[in-house]
Amino acid sequence: MKFDHPAFAPYRPLIDALDLGRAQPAPAPDCLDALNAQAIRLDIRNAGGLPLRFFAPDGRLSARDYETHILRTGQVPTRAETWHDVLNALVWLRFPRFKSALNAAHGTAISGETSSTRGRRRDALTVLDESGVWVISRDSALPALLAERAWHSLFWEARSRVETEMRFVVVGHALLEKALAPYPAMTGKCLTLIAESPDPDAADELSTLALAAIDSPRQLAPLPVQGIPGWDPANANAAYYANQEIFRPVRHAAS
Repeated sequence: MKFDHPAFAPYRPLIDALDLGRAQPAPAPDCLDALNAQAIRLDIRNAGGLPLRFFAPDGRLSARDYETHILRTGQVPTRAETWHDVLNALVWLRFPRFKSALNAAHGTAISGETSSTRGRRRDALTVLDESGVWVISRDSALPALLAERAWHSLFWEARSRVETEMRFVVVGHALLEKALAPYPAMTGKCLTLIAESPDPDAADELSTLALAAIDSPRQLAPLPVQGIPGWDPANANAAYYANQEIFRPVRHAAS
C-alpha cells in the first residue's frame, strides 16, 4: 500500500514501525498485535487514564455504544482487515490527546441527549473524527480566507504565505483512507488552530481546547485538500482553483 500522499507525512514514522506499507491490499491479520505493541510503547491512554488497547469486536456497535465503550474500558473496537479502522488506530497512536478529548466529548454529549437522535454537537464531533483537518496557522488572516472560501486568494495569491505560515494535518481517519487513492474533490472539515508554531505535537494539545467551542458542523469550514499547495502537482497552475464543482464559493442567503 502506498502512503506517499502528503496527508500521511505526520504518520510516516508509525507507518514504518507498523510496516503498513507492505500490506496489500488490506492490513495484515496480525495488525492488532502491532498496534497494541505501539500503544504500550507510547503509553497511550483514554480520557479516564485507562491504557488504550485495540481489539476485534464480535459485531458492529452503534455509534453511542462505540464511544461509551472506549470511554469506559479504554478498548477501541478495531476490524484489523479494514483500512478505515486501522487508520483510526493510527490517529489514536499519533495524536492521543485529540482523540481522547474527542471521545470524552462524545461521552459528555451522549449523556446529555434525551433521545437516540444524535444532536448537533455530536454531529460536529463525528465530522471531525471522520474528516477532520487541523488548520494550524501563525497568521489569523489566512484561515479567514479559508472560511470565506476565497480559494484563489488563499491558495494562489497568498501561496507563499500559506507555505510558510500554515500547516494542514489530517486527523480524520475516513479522509486518510481516501488519501490512499486521492481524487480532486475529496474534502475535509477544518478545525482552525491559531498558534505560534506549526508543530503538530503542540497542536495535539491545542486542539483539545478548540473542541470546546464546537457545537455544530456548520462551524467546520470545508477544505478540498488537494488544493493545499504541493498536495496535488496539478495545483501549481492557477486554473486549478477555477473549478467551482470542487472549489465552491460561499452561498449567500437570498435577501
